[in-house]
Amino acid sequence: MKYRKLGRTGLYVSELCLGTMTWGGKGFWAVIGDLGLDSVAGQLRAAFDAGVNFIDTANVYHEGESERLLAAGLAKLGANRQSLVLATKARGRMGPGPNDVGLSRKQLFWSIDESLRRLGTDYVDLYQVHGVDSATPLEETVQALAEIVRAGKVRYVGFCNMPAWQVMKALAIADRLGLPRYVSAQVFYTVASRDIERELVPLAKEEGLGILPWSPLAGGLLTGKFAAGEAGPAGARRTNFDFPVVDKARAFAVVEAMRPIAAAHEVSIAQIALAWLLHQSHVTSVILGARTDAQLADNLASVKVSLTADELAALDAVSALPPEYPGWMVDWQNTRDRNGDGSTRS
Repeated sequence: MKYRKLGRTGLYVSELCLGTMTWGGKGFWAVIGDLGLDSVAGQLRAAFDAGVNFIDTANVYHEGESERLLAAGLAKLGANRQSLVLATKARGRMGPGPNDVGLSRKQLFWSIDESLRRLGTDYVDLYQVHGVDSATPLEETVQALAEIVRAGKVRYVGFCNMPAWQVMKALAIADRLGLPRYVSAQVFYTVASRDIERELVPLAKEEGLGILPWSPLAGGLLTGKFAAGEAGPAGARRTNFDFPVVDKARAFAVVEAMRPIAAAHEVSIAQIALAWLLHQSHVTSVILGARTDAQLADNLASVKVSLTADELAALDAVSALPPEYPGWMVDWQNTRDRNGDGSTRS
């Protein structure tokens, strides 16, 4: 297991992060997973044995049950809190009232206290806004997060599922007011879904944000269990919950391209999909979510897979995004503005 700095911070996180969306079995989330305490403790033990020090959850997962199970699992194992990097999120609806959702100062102050209570800890290492709240001004959210950091309840702040323009606006607000800025971007990213490469990856590189891909196997679509024109396995998560949204034609083409590569390395197709992400220099830590011990063990083994330049090129080619404006214009203009040897035209 390798450890990488989280953005511009001095905090090191493992290149694989243990996700908790399959822990709980409550409400809407039950279709994703329903693991109980014994299974949770088993996943934590397997992750720690593999060198994972980074765990990601959210207040909304299973109506808070995932956070409670994480605390119980850590207690059962007698885990050392200082050795762990715990991340959680806020934004999702946690009650029926008009103020039980979103990123207002009121909701964030309440949400962090509730998360700390469920997690059984005095602080969270990484606190992430779990998407866009169009009803709350960005200034209010950025300032509220800063107050939570100053109170010692949170060490760093990050975001999930936000467009690049809004992230940049939030960073500018933080810089202008001298407040803590986002250090990480938790985003949907897979070898078959490379949308973030248009705007978010360049932004992350420019602003020093750590990229944390979620659903790296596209909800199971990239495991090799699914193929074009065929029904998926009856018990598979993707069969029962067709999410996240992907271009399935491209995804199935990527799966077929991964099959011979997986065979050559004598590993699963899932490991090749994870290894591709681990080979991307802009990725900090890949978030794993497993429903079984076997799935988790297979996913954890992906750190051992070393893809060749030819294999990476083949996967890049089959998964390439179609050109989109203004990206193609930027590339075209910058190509024309350089001489054949790469030097700038006079």
